[in-house]
Amino acid sequence: MLKGKLKLPLPVPDKARRAFPDRLGSLVAGFDFKEEDYGGGSDLVVFEPGEELETFQPNGFVSDKDQSAGVANFVEESDIKVRPRPEKDGAGPVSTVQVIAVDEKRSDLEFELSRPEINLEKLQRIASAGLPDGGGLRATAWKLLLGYLPPSRDQWEKELTENRQKYAKLKEELLLSPLPWTNGNLESRQSELTRRKDEAFSYKEQHVDVDVDGPLRRHEISQEDHPLSLGKASAWHQYFQYTEMVEQIDRDLQRTHPDKKFFSGETSFSRKNRQAMKNILLLFAKLNPAIRYVQGMNEVLAPIYYVFSTDTDEKNAANAEADSFSCFVRLLSDSVDHFCQQLDNSSVGILSTLTRLSDLLKANDEELWRHLEFTSKVRPQFYAFRWITLLLTQEFDFQPILRIWDCLLGNSFGVQDMLLRVCCAMLLCVKSRLLSGDFVANLKLLQHYPDINIEHLLRVAQDLSPDTSSYRLSP
Repeated sequence: MLKGKLKLPLPVPDKARRAFPDRLGSLVAGFDFKEEDYGGGSDLVVFEPGEELETFQPNGFVSDKDQSAGVANFVEESDIKVRPRPEKDGAGPVSTVQVIAVDEKRSDLEFELSRPEINLEKLQRIASAGLPDGGGLRATAWKLLLGYLPPSRDQWEKELTENRQKYAKLKEELLLSPLPWTNGNLESRQSELTRRKDEAFSYKEQHVDVDVDGPLRRHEISQEDHPLSLGKASAWHQYFQYTEMVEQIDRDLQRTHPDKKFFSGETSFSRKNRQAMKNILLLFAKLNPAIRYVQGMNEVLAPIYYVFSTDTDEKNAANAEADSFSCFVRLLSDSVDHFCQQLDNSSVGILSTLTRLSDLLKANDEELWRHLEFTSKVRPQFYAFRWITLLLTQEFDFQPILRIWDCLLGNSFGVQDMLLRVCCAMLLCVKSRLLSGDFVANLKLLQHYPDINIEHLLRVAQDLSPDTSSYRLSP
């Protein structure tokens, strides 16, 4: 279906190719791509290898009855729920050691990004350790790590200009034209309107001499023009599908990070941001009819659009919508099969990925694996479906998400490799609570993951045994 069709038309640097394989082309038909909060450095607390981190009891658990009832439906894309994020107090005091570490990291990153030819391998190492906030550094680094910007600085302006112009053209043709629910370019749509007008005029001419006193003749409506037609070629069917999708996207965007004024509220600022994200999601859906929009894609888009919109470079911030679209597509190219229901049971579908997570846990902690699989019977489908498809955006607050994504994008073997490691580490970091819990308690814990030291979590993830590396991309 989608396999074998995705390809990049231009050569990509080896490191970028490792992280984002040649599986992109058909995601955006006609769009020719070329090829955080840093938590303040390492904590002063030293953790021994294998030490379990103490976690905090999460708030807002739902009842046992509600949890049990929701298990069967949780693995459906359409049932992805938005996890409410409570307001957090201001960050605690920052030590001198942390300030120095952040300054050193910022200097290293600024130096690397100022070089005529970016060393992607070094940039990946810097990103894995956490990118600093401010100055547009994270935005530039993410664009490089996703392959949107080429390593050569002298090509940046040309690439950005071309891709932004292509996005503007696609947006005009597919979102701003008179018939937004149909596909094809503007000329073909106008031709369709002209054809229907000509047919109506021809019918009038043929029946102008009909006796007015005779029986009335009913104008025959073709199957594809009937409002109740369920045929996929029906313009009305496409219209209703489009309208339903728009309404779903609007509802999801209203629930995107409700604690952040950037996304939430009725200010002109937040409405502008939601409209830009809506454009991106609609355009992606139109260009990918086999996938369309899947509930939760708004959560994957949010970190990208936020980081690009808050770039201190005014020109880059003004073009955040176009840049976010391109990088959103590139990011999904590494996990697009997870959003295609027809591939769920295939070797590249979400169920296969969940099995790989289970295998990774077994290789690193067979005791915990056995307890989850056979004792409490909490299978990955009940909790990790959301973790993987939404790239952990529903499990942590917004700033830790950015830090985790630095690590995901900085992994030389690809986002999915590091994502499964982080998911496995999330299980190991609450091992004692899982071993002492039954089905209901463990399901609550994993569906409402507790607050945790993100740096420790990522260190555990990076130290995992690679014994079950069948899911890893070849170097």
